[in-house]
Amino acid sequence: MASKPNTPKGTRDFSQLEMQRRNYIFDTIREVFRLFGYRQIETPAMETLGTLMGKYGEEGDKLLFKILNSGDFLSGMDREELVGEEPLRVAARICDKGLRYDLTVPFARYVVQHRDEIKLPFKRYQIQPVWRADRPQKGRYREFYQCDADVVGSDSLLNEVELLQMVDMVFRRLNVRVVIKLNNRKILAGIAELIERPDKLVDITVAIDKIEKIGIEKVKEELCERGLEAEAVERLVPVLSIGGTAAERLEQLDGILAESETGRAGVEELRTVIAATERLGLEAALELDVSLARGLNYYTGTIIEVKAVDTPIGSICGGGRYDNLTGIFGLPGISGVGISFGADRIYDVLTALDLFPAQAMQSICVVFANFGSSEAALSMDVMKKLRADGISAEIYPEEAKMKKQIGYADNIGARYFAMIGQSEAEQGVVAIKNLADGSQTTVPFADLAAALA
Repeated sequence: MASKPNTPKGTRDFSQLEMQRRNYIFDTIREVFRLFGYRQIETPAMETLGTLMGKYGEEGDKLLFKILNSGDFLSGMDREELVGEEPLRVAARICDKGLRYDLTVPFARYVVQHRDEIKLPFKRYQIQPVWRADRPQKGRYREFYQCDADVVGSDSLLNEVELLQMVDMVFRRLNVRVVIKLNNRKILAGIAELIERPDKLVDITVAIDKIEKIGIEKVKEELCERGLEAEAVERLVPVLSIGGTAAERLEQLDGILAESETGRAGVEELRTVIAATERLGLEAALELDVSLARGLNYYTGTIIEVKAVDTPIGSICGGGRYDNLTGIFGLPGISGVGISFGADRIYDVLTALDLFPAQAMQSICVVFANFGSSEAALSMDVMKKLRADGISAEIYPEEAKMKKQIGYADNIGARYFAMIGQSEAEQGVVAIKNLADGSQTTVPFADLAAALA
Protein backbone atom coordinates (compact mmCIF):
# COMPACT_ATOMS: atom_id res chain seq x y z
CA MET A 1 0.00 0.00 0.00
CA ALA A 2 1.42 3.38 -1.03
CA SER A 3 2.21 5.76 1.79
CA LYS A 4 0.01 8.80 2.19
CA PRO A 5 1.56 11.92 0.61
CA ASN A 6 2.43 14.85 2.89
CA THR A 7 3.53 18.46 2.58
CA PRO A 8 7.14 19.25 3.62
CA LYS A 9 7.53 20.09 7.30
CA GLY A 10 6.75 23.70 8.06
CA THR A 11 4.47 24.16 5.05
CA ARG A 12 0.68 23.90 4.76
CA ASP A 13 -2.19 23.43 2.36
CA PHE A 14 -4.97 25.99 2.61
CA SER A 15 -8.58 24.92 2.13
CA GLN A 16 -11.10 26.97 0.18
CA LEU A 17 -12.48 28.45 3.41
CA GLU A 18 -8.98 29.27 4.67
CA MET A 19 -8.13 30.95 1.37
CA GLN A 20 -11.31 33.04 1.52
CA ARG A 21 -10.32 34.19 4.99
CA ARG A 22 -6.69 34.81 4.01
CA ASN A 23 -7.76 36.79 0.96
CA TYR A 24 -9.99 38.88 3.21
CA ILE A 25 -6.85 39.82 5.17
CA PHE A 26 -4.73 40.38 2.05
CA ASP A 27 -7.44 42.44 0.34
CA THR A 28 -7.91 44.61 3.43
CA ILE A 29 -4.18 45.31 3.72
CA ARG A 30 -3.77 45.81 -0.04
CA GLU A 31 -6.60 48.36 -0.20
CA VAL A 32 -5.10 50.41 2.65
CA PHE A 33 -1.68 50.35 0.98
CA ARG A 34 -3.27 51.69 -2.20
CA LEU A 35 -5.18 54.43 -0.36
CA PHE A 36 -1.86 55.83 0.85
CA GLY A 37 -0.23 55.80 -2.59
CA TYR A 38 1.82 52.62 -2.32
CA ARG A 39 2.09 50.62 -5.53
CA GLN A 40 2.77 46.92 -5.87
CA ILE A 41 5.94 45.23 -7.07
CA GLU A 42 6.97 41.58 -6.95
CA THR A 43 10.40 40.00 -6.81
CA PRO A 44 11.37 36.40 -7.69
CA ALA A 45 10.94 33.60 -5.17
CA MET A 46 14.65 32.88 -5.62
CA GLU A 47 17.59 35.28 -5.43
CA THR A 48 21.29 34.75 -6.03
CA LEU A 49 23.15 33.73 -2.90
CA GLY A 50 25.32 36.80 -3.46
CA THR A 51 22.21 38.88 -2.79
CA LEU A 52 21.09 36.90 0.26
CA MET A 53 24.22 35.76 2.10
CA GLY A 54 25.67 37.98 4.80
CA LYS A 55 22.57 40.16 5.13
CA TYR A 56 20.92 38.38 8.07
CA GLY A 57 23.90 37.50 10.26
CA GLU A 58 25.52 34.12 10.78
CA GLU A 59 22.35 32.49 12.12
CA GLY A 60 20.25 33.93 9.30
CA ASP A 61 22.66 32.48 6.71
CA LYS A 62 22.07 29.02 8.21
CA LEU A 63 18.31 29.43 7.79
CA LEU A 64 18.47 30.15 4.06
CA PHE A 65 16.97 27.49 1.78
CA LYS A 66 19.62 26.96 -0.90
CA ILE A 67 18.85 25.62 -4.38
CA LEU A 68 21.16 23.08 -6.02
CA ASN A 69 22.66 24.20 -9.31
CA SER A 70 21.10 22.70 -12.43
CA GLY A 71 22.71 19.71 -14.12
CA ASP A 72 25.74 17.99 -12.57
CA PHE A 73 26.07 20.17 -9.49
CA LEU A 74 28.80 17.91 -8.05
CA SER A 75 31.13 18.30 -11.03
CA GLY A 76 34.51 19.57 -9.91
CA MET A 77 34.16 18.23 -6.37
CA ASP A 78 35.64 15.00 -5.07
CA ARG A 79 34.42 12.87 -2.17
CA GLU A 80 37.02 14.19 0.28
CA GLU A 81 35.92 17.76 -0.34
CA LEU A 82 32.28 16.83 0.18
CA VAL A 83 33.00 15.08 3.48
CA GLY A 84 35.76 17.33 4.82
CA GLU A 85 34.64 20.87 4.06
CA GLU A 86 32.30 23.00 6.15
CA PRO A 87 28.65 22.62 5.05
CA LEU A 88 28.35 26.32 4.14
CA ARG A 89 31.45 26.11 1.92
CA VAL A 90 30.11 23.02 0.17
CA ALA A 91 26.77 24.75 -0.34
CA ALA A 92 28.55 27.77 -1.83
CA ARG A 93 30.13 25.55 -4.48
CA ILE A 94 27.04 23.55 -5.46
CA CYS A 95 24.40 26.26 -5.02
CA ASP A 96 24.29 29.78 -6.42
CA LYS A 97 20.63 30.57 -5.65
CA GLY A 98 18.34 30.47 -2.63
CA LEU A 99 14.71 31.11 -1.66
CA ARG A 100 14.17 34.62 -0.34
CA TYR A 101 14.37 34.95 3.46
CA ASP A 102 12.36 38.16 3.64
CA LEU A 103 11.07 40.91 1.33
CA THR A 104 13.41 43.66 2.53
CA VAL A 105 16.74 42.51 1.08
CA PRO A 106 15.15 41.70 -2.33
CA PHE A 107 13.59 45.18 -2.21
CA ALA A 108 17.01 46.73 -1.55
CA ARG A 109 18.39 44.78 -4.52
CA TYR A 110 15.42 45.95 -6.63
CA VAL A 111 16.02 49.62 -5.79
CA VAL A 112 19.71 49.41 -6.70
CA GLN A 113 19.14 47.37 -9.87
CA HIS A 114 16.37 49.69 -11.10
CA ARG A 115 17.75 52.99 -9.74
CA ASP A 116 17.73 54.59 -13.20
CA GLU A 117 14.03 53.76 -13.66
CA ILE A 118 12.47 54.64 -10.30
CA LYS A 119 11.78 58.13 -9.01
CA LEU A 120 12.41 59.06 -5.39
CA PRO A 121 10.65 59.02 -3.04
CA PHE A 122 9.63 55.51 -4.06
CA LYS A 123 6.65 53.89 -2.31
CA ARG A 124 6.10 50.18 -2.85
CA TYR A 125 4.24 47.29 -1.30
CA GLN A 126 4.72 43.54 -1.61
CA ILE A 127 2.52 40.65 -0.48
CA GLN A 128 4.49 37.45 -1.14
CA PRO A 129 5.70 34.28 0.59
CA VAL A 130 9.14 33.94 2.17
CA TRP A 131 11.02 30.83 3.34
CA ARG A 132 13.19 30.07 6.36
CA ALA A 133 14.78 26.72 7.28
CA ASP A 134 13.71 27.18 10.89
CA ARG A 135 12.48 24.49 13.27
CA PRO A 136 8.71 24.22 12.66
CA GLN A 137 6.51 24.73 15.72
CA LYS A 138 3.10 26.12 16.58
CA GLY A 139 2.71 29.52 14.92
CA ARG A 140 6.10 29.27 13.16
CA TYR A 141 6.36 27.95 9.62
CA ARG A 142 9.06 27.49 7.01
CA GLU A 143 6.88 29.11 4.37
CA PHE A 144 4.78 32.14 5.28
CA TYR A 145 3.55 35.42 3.84
CA GLN A 146 4.76 38.94 4.54
CA CYS A 147 2.84 42.10 3.67
CA ASP A 148 5.38 44.93 3.44
CA ALA A 149 5.06 48.63 2.63
CA ASP A 150 8.14 50.86 2.43
CA VAL A 151 9.04 54.32 1.21
CA VAL A 152 12.68 55.04 0.31
CA GLY A 153 14.43 58.25 -0.64
CA SER A 154 12.79 60.48 1.97
CA ASP A 155 13.92 61.54 5.47
CA SER A 156 10.57 63.16 6.30
CA LEU A 157 8.84 62.05 9.51
CA LEU A 158 5.53 62.46 7.68
CA ASN A 159 6.22 58.97 6.36
CA GLU A 160 6.22 57.54 9.89
CA VAL A 161 2.97 59.38 10.63
CA GLU A 162 1.30 57.88 7.55
CA LEU A 163 2.55 54.40 8.37
CA LEU A 164 0.94 54.66 11.81
CA GLN A 165 -2.30 55.78 10.15
CA MET A 166 -2.08 52.76 7.84
CA VAL A 167 -1.61 50.40 10.78
CA ASP A 168 -4.59 51.94 12.54
CA MET A 169 -6.80 51.74 9.43
CA VAL A 170 -5.94 48.10 8.68
CA PHE A 171 -6.80 46.89 12.16
CA ARG A 172 -9.86 49.13 12.40
CA ARG A 173 -11.15 47.52 9.20
CA LEU A 174 -10.34 44.07 10.58
CA ASN A 175 -12.11 45.03 13.84
CA VAL A 176 -9.03 44.14 15.93
CA ARG A 177 -8.15 46.29 18.94
CA VAL A 178 -4.40 46.91 18.97
CA VAL A 179 -1.74 48.84 20.85
CA ILE A 180 0.99 50.48 18.77
CA LYS A 181 4.30 50.58 20.63
CA LEU A 182 6.93 53.13 19.61
CA ASN A 183 10.58 53.76 20.36
CA ASN A 184 13.55 55.31 18.60
CA ARG A 185 16.95 53.82 18.00
CA LYS A 186 18.58 57.13 18.95
CA ILE A 187 16.95 56.94 22.38
CA LEU A 188 18.45 53.49 22.86
CA ALA A 189 21.85 54.83 21.81
CA GLY A 190 21.41 57.72 24.25
CA ILE A 191 20.64 55.28 27.07
CA ALA A 192 23.88 53.40 26.32
CA GLU A 193 25.75 56.73 26.46
CA LEU A 194 24.00 57.61 29.73
CA ILE A 195 25.44 54.57 31.51
CA GLU A 196 28.81 55.15 29.76
CA ARG A 197 28.71 51.88 27.83
CA PRO A 198 27.99 52.81 24.18
CA ASP A 199 30.12 49.81 23.18
CA LYS A 200 27.48 47.54 24.76
CA LEU A 201 24.53 49.00 22.85
CA VAL A 202 23.59 45.71 21.16
CA ASP A 203 23.92 43.71 24.39
CA ILE A 204 21.82 46.26 26.28
CA THR A 205 18.98 46.29 23.77
CA VAL A 206 18.92 42.51 23.26
CA ALA A 207 18.46 42.13 27.01
CA ILE A 208 15.94 44.92 27.67
CA ASP A 209 13.81 43.78 24.72
CA LYS A 210 12.94 40.76 26.92
CA ILE A 211 11.51 42.71 29.88
CA GLU A 212 7.91 41.85 29.01
CA LYS A 213 8.74 38.12 28.82
CA ILE A 214 11.16 37.59 31.72
CA GLY A 215 10.82 40.64 33.99
CA ILE A 216 13.26 43.33 35.12
CA GLU A 217 15.22 41.17 37.59
CA LYS A 218 16.07 38.54 34.95
CA VAL A 219 17.01 41.33 32.54
CA LYS A 220 19.41 42.74 35.16
CA GLU A 221 20.99 39.31 35.51
CA GLU A 222 21.40 38.99 31.74
CA LEU A 223 22.96 42.45 31.48
CA CYS A 224 25.55 41.47 34.07
CA GLU A 225 26.21 38.22 32.20
CA ARG A 226 26.74 40.28 29.05
CA GLY A 227 29.55 42.21 30.72
CA LEU A 228 27.86 45.29 32.19
CA GLU A 229 28.98 46.42 35.62
CA ALA A 230 26.38 46.31 38.43
CA GLU A 231 26.60 50.12 38.77
CA ALA A 232 25.79 50.60 35.06
CA VAL A 233 22.84 48.21 35.34
CA GLU A 234 21.44 50.10 38.34
CA ARG A 235 21.71 53.39 36.42
CA LEU A 236 19.74 51.79 33.61
CA VAL A 237 16.80 50.55 35.70
CA PRO A 238 15.13 53.98 36.34
CA VAL A 239 15.09 54.66 32.59
CA LEU A 240 13.24 51.40 31.98
CA SER A 241 10.77 52.15 34.76
CA ILE A 242 9.42 55.48 33.53
CA GLY A 243 5.64 55.60 33.29
CA GLY A 244 2.72 57.80 32.31
CA THR A 245 1.34 58.87 28.95
CA ALA A 246 3.54 59.03 25.88
CA ALA A 247 3.93 62.80 26.37
CA GLU A 248 4.87 62.33 30.04
CA ARG A 249 7.40 59.63 29.21
CA LEU A 250 8.98 61.85 26.54
CA GLU A 251 9.26 64.64 29.10
CA GLN A 252 11.03 62.31 31.52
CA LEU A 253 13.37 61.03 28.79
CA ASP A 254 14.18 64.61 27.84
CA GLY A 255 15.52 65.16 31.34
CA ILE A 256 17.25 61.79 31.67
CA LEU A 257 19.02 62.13 28.29
CA ALA A 258 19.87 65.81 28.69
CA GLU A 259 23.60 65.13 28.20
CA SER A 260 23.13 62.97 25.10
CA GLU A 261 22.70 64.81 21.81
CA THR A 262 21.78 61.56 20.07
CA GLY A 263 19.22 60.65 22.73
CA ARG A 264 17.59 64.10 22.64
CA ALA A 265 17.34 63.87 18.85
CA GLY A 266 15.46 60.58 19.23
CA VAL A 267 13.11 62.12 21.79
CA GLU A 268 12.37 65.05 19.48
CA GLU A 269 11.69 62.74 16.52
CA LEU A 270 9.23 60.70 18.58
CA ARG A 271 7.60 63.85 19.93
CA THR A 272 7.02 65.06 16.36
CA VAL A 273 5.64 61.72 15.16
CA ILE A 274 3.35 61.22 18.16
CA ALA A 275 2.00 64.80 18.11
CA ALA A 276 1.20 64.66 14.38
CA THR A 277 -0.40 61.21 14.72
CA GLU A 278 -2.55 62.17 17.70
CA ARG A 279 -3.72 65.32 15.93
CA LEU A 280 -5.04 63.15 13.08
CA GLY A 281 -6.64 60.76 15.56
CA LEU A 282 -6.16 57.02 16.03
CA GLU A 283 -8.44 54.33 17.35
CA ALA A 284 -5.42 52.26 18.38
CA ALA A 285 -3.69 52.96 21.67
CA LEU A 286 -0.28 54.63 21.20
CA GLU A 287 2.40 53.73 23.73
CA LEU A 288 6.04 54.75 24.15
CA ASP A 289 8.06 51.66 25.14
CA VAL A 290 11.70 52.39 25.98
CA SER A 291 12.56 48.67 25.97
CA LEU A 292 11.40 48.13 22.36
CA ALA A 293 14.35 47.30 20.08
CA ARG A 294 13.19 45.06 17.16
CA GLY A 295 16.42 44.27 15.34
CA LEU A 296 18.59 47.10 16.58
CA ASN A 297 21.32 46.68 13.96
CA TYR A 298 18.75 47.23 11.23
CA TYR A 299 16.76 50.25 12.44
CA THR A 300 18.22 53.72 12.84
CA GLY A 301 15.25 55.87 13.91
CA THR A 302 11.60 55.21 14.76
CA ILE A 303 10.76 51.63 15.80
CA ILE A 304 7.18 50.29 15.56
CA GLU A 305 5.58 47.18 17.01
CA VAL A 306 1.88 46.28 17.08
CA LYS A 307 0.14 43.81 19.40
CA ALA A 308 -3.47 42.69 19.66
CA VAL A 309 -5.15 43.78 22.89
CA ASP A 310 -7.62 40.90 23.31
CA THR A 311 -5.36 37.88 22.70
CA PRO A 312 -1.89 36.83 23.97
CA ILE A 313 -0.59 36.29 20.43
CA GLY A 314 2.65 38.29 20.05
CA SER A 315 3.63 40.95 17.55
CA ILE A 316 1.35 41.08 14.49
CA CYS A 317 2.98 44.04 12.73
CA GLY A 318 6.26 45.89 13.02
CA GLY A 319 8.71 48.14 11.29
CA GLY A 320 10.75 51.29 11.49
CA ARG A 321 13.26 53.70 9.96
CA TYR A 322 16.53 52.57 8.35
CA ASP A 323 19.05 55.03 6.93
CA ASN A 324 21.07 52.81 4.64
CA LEU A 325 18.87 50.12 3.11
CA THR A 326 20.72 50.02 -0.22
CA GLY A 327 24.23 50.45 1.20
CA ILE A 328 24.62 46.65 1.35
CA PHE A 329 24.57 46.72 -2.46
CA GLY A 330 26.92 49.64 -2.94
CA LEU A 331 24.41 52.49 -3.12
CA PRO A 332 24.69 54.27 0.25
CA GLY A 333 22.69 57.17 1.61
CA ILE A 334 19.12 56.19 0.66
CA SER A 335 16.97 56.41 3.76
CA GLY A 336 13.75 54.47 4.13
CA VAL A 337 10.99 53.51 6.52
CA GLY A 338 8.50 50.66 6.36
CA ILE A 339 6.16 48.25 8.08
CA SER A 340 5.38 44.57 7.71
CA PHE A 341 2.05 42.90 8.59
CA GLY A 342 2.25 39.27 9.71
CA ALA A 343 -0.64 37.72 7.77
CA ASP A 344 -0.40 34.34 9.50
CA ARG A 345 -0.52 35.83 12.99
CA ILE A 346 -3.34 38.18 12.01
CA TYR A 347 -5.23 35.10 10.79
CA ASP A 348 -4.69 33.48 14.18
CA VAL A 349 -5.96 36.62 15.96
CA LEU A 350 -9.12 36.82 13.83
CA THR A 351 -9.74 33.11 14.36
CA ALA A 352 -9.19 33.28 18.13
CA LEU A 353 -11.54 36.27 18.45
CA ASP A 354 -14.07 34.96 15.89
CA LEU A 355 -13.81 38.16 13.86
CA PHE A 356 -14.05 36.89 10.30
CA PRO A 357 -17.19 38.47 8.79
CA ALA A 358 -19.77 36.33 7.01
CA GLN A 359 -18.77 37.67 3.58
CA ALA A 360 -15.23 36.37 4.17
CA MET A 361 -16.68 32.85 4.20
CA GLN A 362 -19.07 33.14 1.23
CA SER A 363 -17.69 31.87 -2.05
CA ILE A 364 -20.66 32.54 -4.30
CA CYS A 365 -23.88 34.54 -4.30
CA VAL A 366 -26.38 32.15 -5.88
CA VAL A 367 -26.60 28.51 -6.99
CA PHE A 368 -29.25 27.59 -9.58
CA ALA A 369 -31.17 24.34 -9.40
CA ASN A 370 -30.99 21.86 -12.26
CA PHE A 371 -34.47 20.56 -13.24
CA GLY A 372 -33.42 19.18 -16.64
CA SER A 373 -31.90 20.26 -19.94
CA SER A 374 -34.44 22.92 -21.00
CA GLU A 375 -34.66 24.53 -17.55
CA ALA A 376 -30.86 24.38 -17.22
CA ALA A 377 -30.45 26.17 -20.56
CA LEU A 378 -32.75 28.98 -19.40
CA SER A 379 -30.88 29.19 -16.09
CA MET A 380 -27.62 29.51 -18.01
CA ASP A 381 -29.07 32.50 -19.91
CA VAL A 382 -30.11 34.15 -16.64
CA MET A 383 -26.70 33.48 -15.04
CA LYS A 384 -24.90 35.07 -17.99
CA LYS A 385 -26.73 38.34 -17.31
CA LEU A 386 -26.07 38.11 -13.56
CA ARG A 387 -22.35 37.63 -14.10
CA ALA A 388 -22.32 40.64 -16.44
CA ASP A 389 -23.69 42.61 -13.47
CA GLY A 390 -20.90 41.33 -11.23
CA ILE A 391 -22.96 38.74 -9.34
CA SER A 392 -21.36 35.31 -8.89
CA ALA A 393 -23.56 32.40 -9.92
CA GLU A 394 -23.33 28.73 -10.78
CA ILE A 395 -25.68 25.86 -11.61
CA TYR A 396 -25.70 22.39 -10.10
CA PRO A 397 -24.21 20.30 -12.94
CA GLU A 398 -26.57 17.30 -12.77
CA GLU A 399 -30.30 16.81 -12.42
CA ALA A 400 -30.58 15.52 -8.85
CA LYS A 401 -32.87 15.58 -5.83
CA MET A 402 -33.52 19.08 -4.50
CA LYS A 403 -32.23 18.15 -1.05
CA LYS A 404 -28.87 17.25 -2.54
CA GLN A 405 -28.70 20.40 -4.67
CA ILE A 406 -29.65 22.71 -1.78
CA GLY A 407 -27.17 20.87 0.46
CA TYR A 408 -24.43 21.59 -2.06
CA ALA A 409 -25.32 25.30 -2.18
CA ASP A 410 -25.33 25.48 1.61
CA ASN A 411 -22.04 23.60 1.87
CA ILE A 412 -20.13 26.00 -0.41
CA GLY A 413 -21.47 29.05 1.46
CA ALA A 414 -23.87 30.38 -1.17
CA ARG A 415 -26.28 33.06 0.02
CA TYR A 416 -29.19 32.05 -2.25
CA PHE A 417 -30.58 29.03 -4.03
CA ALA A 418 -32.46 29.88 -7.26
CA MET A 419 -35.07 27.68 -8.93
CA ILE A 420 -36.41 27.99 -12.49
CA GLY A 421 -38.80 25.09 -13.03
CA GLN A 422 -41.41 24.75 -15.76
CA SER A 423 -43.96 27.06 -14.09
CA GLU A 424 -41.32 29.72 -13.27
CA ALA A 425 -40.10 29.60 -16.87
CA GLU A 426 -43.64 30.19 -18.19
CA GLN A 427 -44.12 33.16 -15.83
CA GLY A 428 -40.64 34.64 -16.42
CA VAL A 429 -39.73 34.52 -12.73
CA VAL A 430 -37.15 32.92 -10.45
CA ALA A 431 -37.93 31.38 -7.06
CA ILE A 432 -35.23 32.52 -4.62
CA LYS A 433 -34.49 30.77 -1.32
CA ASN A 434 -32.44 32.68 1.28
CA LEU A 435 -30.15 30.00 2.72
CA ALA A 436 -29.49 31.98 5.89
CA ASP A 437 -33.07 32.26 7.15
CA GLY A 438 -34.96 29.84 4.87
CA SER A 439 -37.29 32.51 3.50
CA GLN A 440 -38.40 32.26 -0.12
CA THR A 441 -39.64 34.80 -2.66
CA THR A 442 -40.34 35.06 -6.38
CA VAL A 443 -38.57 37.64 -8.55
CA PRO A 444 -39.02 38.53 -12.27
CA PHE A 445 -35.99 37.87 -14.47
CA ALA A 446 -35.51 41.61 -15.06
CA ASP A 447 -35.33 42.39 -11.31
CA LEU A 448 -33.15 39.47 -10.27
CA ALA A 449 -29.78 41.24 -10.24
CA ALA A 450 -31.13 44.06 -8.06
CA ALA A 451 -32.80 41.58 -5.69
CA LEU A 452 -29.62 39.56 -5.23
CA ALA A 453 -27.38 42.60 -4.92
